[in-house]
Amino acid sequence: MKNIILIVLFIICNTALAQVPAGADTTNNFTDAAGKKQGKWVILNKMVHKPGYTDDQKVEEGRYVDSKKVGIWKEYYPNNNLKSKITYENNRPNGYAIMYHDNGKIAEEGLWKNNRWVGDYKLYYENGQVQQEFKFNTSGKREGIQKYNYDNGQTMIEGNWAEGKEAGVIKEYYENGDLKSEKNFNDGNIDVATIKTYEPKKPIVIKKQEEKVETPAVIPLKTEKDNLGKVFNGEGPWKLYNSNKQITKDGTFHKNRLIDGKVYFYNSDGILIRIAVYKDGKYVGDTVVEDK
Repeated sequence: MKNIILIVLFIICNTALAQVPAGADTTNNFTDAAGKKQGKWVILNKMVHKPGYTDDQKVEEGRYVDSKKVGIWKEYYPNNNLKSKITYENNRPNGYAIMYHDNGKIAEEGLWKNNRWVGDYKLYYENGQVQQEFKFNTSGKREGIQKYNYDNGQTMIEGNWAEGKEAGVIKEYYENGDLKSEKNFNDGNIDVATIKTYEPKKPIVIKKQEEKVETPAVIPLKTEKDNLGKVFNGEGPWKLYNSNKQITKDGTFHKNRLIDGKVYFYNSDGILIRIAVYKDGKYVGDTVVEDK
């Protein structure tokens, strides 16, 4: 009788093992005999040494196939809140991507394909309101109705774009929702003679000025230098590069603050994923990442 029970248990165990799909993860952070990363990986800060994290904090996690990122990869802030969820294909962002502010609210989301945004794209304020509602064509250029919003949810600017340029009537609104102006564009060029401006119909409530009215200073890292290796002094026009000789910031600086220019963001694999534009010391939006 005991022998029969043992045989039955042996069959059950082998059947259960046989039902585990081939190639399924049985451990994290696995490297095969060829030295290639396979399956699920959890990247702790002691492996990458990013500032602001403790050694045992999780920085990112996702799956590798032959050392190439595939599927959804998650990245985290030092406060453990989710920083981003980006879909990868063959080690490059390709698919739905969503980024978060460090307070947990969505920062931006859209579809990333062939190194550019395509389709619907949204950028959010830290309070959760939508800041920009864009539509991109398959070439990564804005196409169709585009919207900019105030942080109270009211529309700021609305109009049509074609091949990345303003086309037709672009309307601007006051923060209370009243129409502010109408401007006609043709292939990105404004027809000054047809500009119409309007006074607000309702009183505009002036918000109490916040102490912090500018974006934080964009202070270059110690590893950033210009292409001639000169030490950054925080003043005037500069084009800065990281230790991988990739451009990080390009524009005019004052007291270490980027006044007018662009900031370039790369993922942990060194792939350019975002270009932020600054004007008069303030962030005004992102520009399209073109294929090189």
